[in-house]
Parts: sequence; C-alpha cells; structure tokens
Amino acid sequence: METIAAIATPNGVGAISIVRVSGNKALEIAKKLTKKDNFSPRVAKLCKVYDSNDDLIDMALVIYFKAPNSFTGEDIVEFQCHGGITVSRMILEEILKHDVRLALPGEFSKRAFLNGKIDASQAEAIAKLIETRSREGAKLLSRQLEGDLAKFVEDIRNKLIEIMAYSEVFIDYAEEDLPETLGEDIKNMLNHIEETLTHTLEVSKRREGMLSGYKVAIVGKPNVGKSSILNALLNKERAIISDIAGTTRDTIEEDIQIGSHLIRIIDTAGIRAAKDEIEKIGIERSKKAIKEADIVLCVFSANEFNEEDEEIFNLIDNEKDVIVVINKIDKGIKIDLEKFKKFKIVKISAKEDIKPLTLALQSLLDSFSGEDEHILISTRQISVVEKALNSINESKEFLTTGELELFSYQIQDAIKAISEITKPFEYDEMLDKMFSSFCVGK
Repeated sequence: METIAAIATPNGVGAISIVRVSGNKALEIAKKLTKKDNFSPRVAKLCKVYDSNDDLIDMALVIYFKAPNSFTGEDIVEFQCHGGITVSRMILEEILKHDVRLALPGEFSKRAFLNGKIDASQAEAIAKLIETRSREGAKLLSRQLEGDLAKFVEDIRNKLIEIMAYSEVFIDYAEEDLPETLGEDIKNMLNHIEETLTHTLEVSKRREGMLSGYKVAIVGKPNVGKSSILNALLNKERAIISDIAGTTRDTIEEDIQIGSHLIRIIDTAGIRAAKDEIEKIGIERSKKAIKEADIVLCVFSANEFNEEDEEIFNLIDNEKDVIVVINKIDKGIKIDLEKFKKFKIVKISAKEDIKPLTLALQSLLDSFSGEDEHILISTRQISVVEKALNSINESKEFLTTGELELFSYQIQDAIKAISEITKPFEYDEMLDKMFSSFCVGK
C-alpha cells in the first residue's frame, strides 16, 4: 500500500503543527529528513529537519510508531514542528519528494478501519468528535471510541443470531418433541429487540443536536418581545427593538452557551398576515425554523391573546420540546394560562430578568444528555437501524403464519443491517462515502 502524508493540524498560527506520514516508507523518510538513524518506537526525539539541499527547515519533535502498534496499523511518523503554515508545508513538500502521495480526506482513519484498528462506529465517532460543539457530545463520542456502541450492536446481533438458530431448529426438527414454549420465546425475544431498537432510534433523532448544537427557535407574533429575549440571552443588542410591527424581517441566528450546552438560537420574524412580499418571505422562514428546531420558545404577551396568537399556538408541534414564554409580566398577567397547561410555562419580563427562562432551558437541555443511553451519531447508522427494524417487522408476519424459511430470511437481513454499524458487508461504496467527509490528515 502506498505511503501517504498530510498536515494533521488546521491552517493558522499556533505553537505546533503536525505532519503525519503512514506507510512502509515512513521510518525511511524520517531518517532521510533528519539525518539520524536511531528512532525508538513511541519516543519523542528532537531533530533538525533538512530539505533536499541540506538546508535546515526546522527543529522538530519526531515520533515513530511501529506497525502494528499505531493508529493506522502501519508504520507512522509524526513531525511536530513549529506552528504556522510555512514550516509544516515545507516539511510536507520534502516528504512528498520521496515517492509519497498526499493523503485523501479521512484516509488515515480509513486505513485504521481496513487494518482492524477501529470499527465503522469508532471511525464515525472520530469524525464527529472533531466537529462536536458540546461537552455532552464529546463525552458520548468518547464512549463510542471505547466501543460502547459496538458492544450494544454486538449484543443485538447475537440475540438475532440466537433467534435465527431457534427458527432453524423448528425447520429441521419439526417432527421432534420440541419445547412448547419455544415459539413464544422467539416472539418475546423479537419484541424485546424491536422495542430496544425503536427506543434507540427515537432517542437518537431527538438528540441529534447534542453533537452539532441544539437549535432553539423563538417564535411569536410581532411585538411580543422576541428580539428583547434574544438580546437578553446574548447580553448584547443583536436584534433591533421597536414598537413598529414587522421590524424583524428575517431570521437572526446566534450561538449561545446555556450551562454546558452550546445552542444555536434563532430569532424569527413575527408571524402574522404579511403586508408585503419581503415580510411574507420572512414569515415563511419563521415557520420553517419551527419545523427544524429542537426546542421552540413560543412567546406570548402577558396582557393579550388574540387571533394571531391562536394561529401561532396551533403551529406548535406537540412532538417537539416547547417552552411557552409569557413575557411582559411587569404589566400584569391578563391572559388565561390554563390554555398552555400541557407545556412548560415560564413567566418573565425580558426587560428586567430572564433568569427563569435560562434555568428552564438548561434543565431541558440537561435532560437530553442521556448518559446511559446509546445514541446513533450519523444518518448512515440511523438508516441501517430503520432497515433492521423493517426486516424484524416483516419477519413477525412469517412467524405468525409458520413460514419459517421466510422468517429466517428476514432475520438474516436484520442481522446484516445491524452489523453495518460496525462492520458493514458492502465495503467500497460505503467506505468512500463515509470517510470522504473527514478532514485531511485524519
């Protein structure tokens, strides 16, 4: 396999840059560039690094990882040079002169997978760990790097194999004296697996924002104080505040830290019967923001509830996490709060104190953590679990009718599907698609 190289640190000014080389020629290249012969595995060595004209490039720490005890399972050498773009690029250019090619995005992780150093779930966890924007996400992904999801998948897989084995016993020994409860045992095991996977799927979809940052949309009619709430949360004048209805014409998005959670908060245009085309576009974007948000802050004025409020109230998706924010309580509460009793209600005055709202948000976000639950972290993983559930659901019909050959076929499909989370059967197309989203040098 070809020797590859790449800069493994992002562009920009910093204390250290890392140039990584993986393949059979890695150690040979390290010796040529440093003019040193003795490299002990996993020992950092301070070396002068030279170019092909014997001109000094830099003083760098050089670390040799001997195969198979390396990330990729191949010989790896890392040049830890002074930070900045120029020095690391000069070292990389010298490396590429020695019959080495530039690594493709994700190729180091791909080689680690192909060499059995990590499974597919761990590879995806690596990519997500680089991108995650929350502490909870980082903790979750660290557990998956240790094989937490892989163990969960293996347990489901083994149970499905056991079910298929029972089915084969029925087929091969139908005329023998088999336990009367065997069929019922298969059904119960299948139901338990289906419940487990369905729960995991639902939790994963609901907590997708744990990795990328939860989206929180502030919605309401014009002049209920949405922009005032945004400004108070950000502790700065981000949105224009005015008594003129329709001042906010488009969605405004900002990142904000609530407790240990980084969220993407979206202030939307007031929803009402639009008076012009621009405002109409803004209102349509507001409705879209409601659909895409993980949490909706639905804002109402404490002293008025009219037809526009009713329309907004009807837009609330009961399947979403909604906090009803009753604003302007400094002027007294005149509306009937009984209407909102099925939602979490927070009463504030955005001009005076929004602490009750931040506490409610933090409490809701903390409830999403689910440290003891298994979370699917990619569209690919969600897709294969849906495929497995579909096969399990179809298998039940054949189990009921006694068509055990077809039942076994569906269970086998479920096993193949769930196995794709860690060790997929179809390699090439899936690998290229999965690893192409990685950054270069990883």
